[in-house]
Amino acid sequence: MGSLPLSASPLAVAIEITRAGSVERRALSVAPGTLVRTALRAVGQAPEGSAVLVDDEPVPLDTPIDRPLTLTVVPTFSGG
Repeated sequence: MGSLPLSASPLAVAIEITRAGSVERRALSVAPGTLVRTALRAVGQAPEGSAVLVDDEPVPLDTPIDRPLTLTVVPTFSGG
């Protein structure tokens, strides 16, 4: 993988996965334009089984990440 131009410096993304009253935190650096779906997969989350919030507002999985942010992930299904 080549180096990114200065205008495409990696963005810091905090991912907070909530489950049964606990929060698991992960940190990730992504290239600008990376989709929320891709960021979730990078930390081992199933995007299609999750609701994602930014600043308490739901966001679509195909939203491009354009700034450092925190993604709050709420799994919407569990194994059984």
